[in-house]
Amino acid sequence: MSDNKLQRQVSGNNSLKEKGQYVLAFGVIAMMLLVAQFPLFVVIFFGIFAYFLWKMFSMPSRNETREIFEFYLSANDVLRDDERRWFGFELQEIINRGENILQTMNGAPPLVYFTLGALYHKIGDHKTAVNHLAYVIENENSDESTYAYPSPELRNYVKVLRKIEREPAEAPLTSTAIRALERARRNRGKSLLAESRKVIEEQNLKIEAAALEREKSRAELAEKDKDSMLLKSVTNEALDKYSEAMNEKPETIYPKEIRTVKPKETREKKKKDENPFANRKPISEVLQEIYDKNV
Repeated sequence: MSDNKLQRQVSGNNSLKEKGQYVLAFGVIAMMLLVAQFPLFVVIFFGIFAYFLWKMFSMPSRNETREIFEFYLSANDVLRDDERRWFGFELQEIINRGENILQTMNGAPPLVYFTLGALYHKIGDHKTAVNHLAYVIENENSDESTYAYPSPELRNYVKVLRKIEREPAEAPLTSTAIRALERARRNRGKSLLAESRKVIEEQNLKIEAAALEREKSRAELAEKDKDSMLLKSVTNEALDKYSEAMNEKPETIYPKEIRTVKPKETREKKKKDENPFANRKPISEVLQEIYDKNV
């Protein structure tokens, strides 16, 4: 319903004026062609052809104006706090519509920048939100009073906007959305920008902390690898010395007293001396001596 009203706003006041201008221009050109003795059917053909060309080139301006107000309606539904839950693709479609307006329209209204910044803030894309919000809030050239040389699209947009402001009953939803967005721009623009910048700063601090933690982990691993290589070097050096010693002559490894080998008799004698029962007589000899004494 609001779209139909909006369409009537675009074409209502200007339709008679545009048609009158077309008829006047066509009449002048037709008279010139007739004076030049062009056939009448040729004049009519060129008139119809010129009319369609004029319609073709004038339609995009109307469509762009209509897209802006539809963007306001959709964005206001998302940004107002009514506890509605939105799907991600819905938000992305609305944002894409706003970005398309900025790309195709020469001198887009500042309210479009603010609305896009608020939408990016809502979905958590704070970096892009800062870009749009800072342009509207901190840039003096973004004020409406600096738009002294408007494009045809901007001029047509302003005509429709003033029509809606003068007669809000013609498009009540659109009028309400525009007033709500302008009020949010005035009252919450700076706070939204500050919140987005704070979030970006916190994210940067987390990134720096994570980077420092990674560097610390790499340093610890490098220190462990260094200690492991040092231990391995010491171990290899000791093994090398032991191998060299084993390849040398025995007298260079063991002391002389350790290398001296005692004779076999000495070892056996020492073994007997160490055994307390080594010199005991057999039992048969002992019995024989006892028997001889008694006899």
